[in-house]
Amino acid sequence: MNVERMMVALLLMAAGVQTVKAQKMVVTMSDDSKVVYNIMQVKDITFEEAEELDEHEWVDLGLPSGTLWATCNVGANSPEEYGDYFAWGETEPKESYSWSTYKWCNGSKNSMTKYCLYSSNGYNGFIDGLTELLPEDDAAMFNWGSDWQMPSLAQLQELSNSDYTTTTWTTQNGVKGRKITGKNGNSIFLPASGYRNGTSLYNLGKDGLFWLRSLSTDYSYNAYELEFTYSNIIYGDKCDRFYGHNVRPVRVQQ
Repeated sequence: MNVERMMVALLLMAAGVQTVKAQKMVVTMSDDSKVVYNIMQVKDITFEEAEELDEHEWVDLGLPSGTLWATCNVGANSPEEYGDYFAWGETEPKESYSWSTYKWCNGSKNSMTKYCLYSSNGYNGFIDGLTELLPEDDAAMFNWGSDWQMPSLAQLQELSNSDYTTTTWTTQNGVKGRKITGKNGNSIFLPASGYRNGTSLYNLGKDGLFWLRSLSTDYSYNAYELEFTYSNIIYGDKCDRFYGHNVRPVRVQQ
């Protein structure tokens, strides 16, 4: 079909059964402005898929690094929802969390099959030297897309630095957690969503535990987490990788 006939077909579809005799096409935009095209001057028409809009919101806390923190957890639709729980380096939630169900080991903490710095922690002396999650094992990136990732230890240290933020234990829409406010007045809320061990959920409403993408350099069966309680402000700690924690993404820095 040549260009002129294609334009006529498009006009017929837009105008119903009206007869098209004009040699121009008038396109009315969403703001009611009009754009006129001379059919004889059009060389080609292509239809391209629109760029998918990011459905996830973020907050600029005015941090020196420029890190933008998401407003809710992976698997949640609001800041107060707990969302999904993940073992470190896994990208989907599951029913039971233990070494026997952990993806990157052979049943024990001394049999790591990925992310291992020491032969004593690796299966048959396995070492790969990886200290941060690869994109395919990052729950934030896997579930939300390449614009997102799990926070690093450095980003947690910045978030918890009293020179840049303040934090308060609070209740938001009936959910207990910590509100973190930047010097620019913007804030995020982290729910005290506890953690999963086996098939049970522990410390709900008391503790908040969120995985970072950084592996412990002391023991390969540990990874870093963001942790807080009602009495302690947020800080970084290490935890066995099989536990189920939440994930609060950050925007990938360009």
